[in-house]
Amino acid sequence: MASESKESSAYNPGLQATPDDATKSSFMQHTTFRIKDPKVSLDFYSRVLGMSNELYLDTYLEAVAWAVLLSHRPLGNLKRLLKRLDFPEMKFSSYFMGYEDVASAPSNSVDRTAWTIGQKATIELTHNWGTESDPEFKGYHNGNSEPRGFGHIGITVDDTYKACERLECLGVEFVKKPDDVNMKGIAFIKDPDGYWIEVFDLKTIGSTTAGAA
Repeated sequence: MASESKESSAYNPGLQATPDDATKSSFMQHTTFRIKDPKVSLDFYSRVLGMSNELYLDTYLEAVAWAVLLSHRPLGNLKRLLKRLDFPEMKFSSYFMGYEDVASAPSNSVDRTAWTIGQKATIELTHNWGTESDPEFKGYHNGNSEPRGFGHIGITVDDTYKACERLECLGVEFVKKPDDVNMKGIAFIKDPDGYWIEVFDLKTIGSTTAGAA
């Protein structure tokens, strides 16, 4: 066992060394956050975090609707969404975002959905209609207060410190700044619904986690 790495099944009871053939084509596709207000969340994930780089618009009228939704911004700036799915019967919408280059994505709406679901590591923002204007709605549990459950998602940046300077200027709420307490060089921020997002870069992550390697 001495020659085995810490990541091997020998050190991790329950870990299967050989995947089942039925799962060999599987991959992590998305995680879902329930959001209160899509106008606020879409602005945060596109403008603040820079996710996605093209908004798919079925019609000009939809483009106009989005311009209104996003604070009357010019149509040329609407370039941020992988895919939007609306479910009127169940009264919710899903917005898929990520860091994919979608310049060559299919123009057909159905094909676009399949393309989006084929991308790795995306986030689905799910909006149950009406929560944005419901005074009785108290928000969602972010998993980081009791009872604790879900923790956070993480994004890689070129430079954690420079990224955090920008985030601070944009008024983003921090849970932990890069030089706070332990694990220096790693930051945690909150999105508009209070979900935690870890921010780190490849230059410092190795030294920051060296003691746990």
